Amino acid sequence: MHTETRTAFLSNPSLDVRYICFKLRLGESPIHRLGVYADQRIPHGRKVIEYTGEKINRREAKRREDTHYLFELDPYWTIDGSVGGSGAELINHSCEPNLETRILKAHILYFSLRPIRKGEELTVDYNFGWHFEHVKCGCGAKKCRGLINVK
Repeated sequence: MHTETRTAFLSNPSLDVRYICFKLRLGESPIHRLGVYADQRIPHGRKVIEYTGEKINRREAKRREDTHYLFELDPYWTIDGSVGGSGAELINHSCEPNLETRILKAHILYFSLRPIRKGEELTVDYNFGWHFEHVKCGCGAKKCRGLINVK
């Protein structure tokens, strides 16, 4: 489950090519601040980027919950993308995403759900739990839920 808070913004956003499988670039997003864009066509079903950062325990994740880009790896470990992140922490939410999250062997990976056009913004459904603070969605998708949270 992606539990990123958008109250803190990275001071020096970048993409780390060590964790990227296709040409990507950062750019202004109509969804939220910056986004990640495909700089080449990406086929369906391909690994696109790994979500990286500092691996922290539950207690530290709770302490950082209001100020960092957090992604829950499992019930004990969380990845803080604001510390050593690959750039995946800048991928915005959409209710009709073009990426899906897969956790494989303690790695958080984003795979393409369909072919992605060059110039298209990469998006993933954050799937915030209903018990988290309800966050309005600005994805603009035809089937937008209105909230990032899911029941």
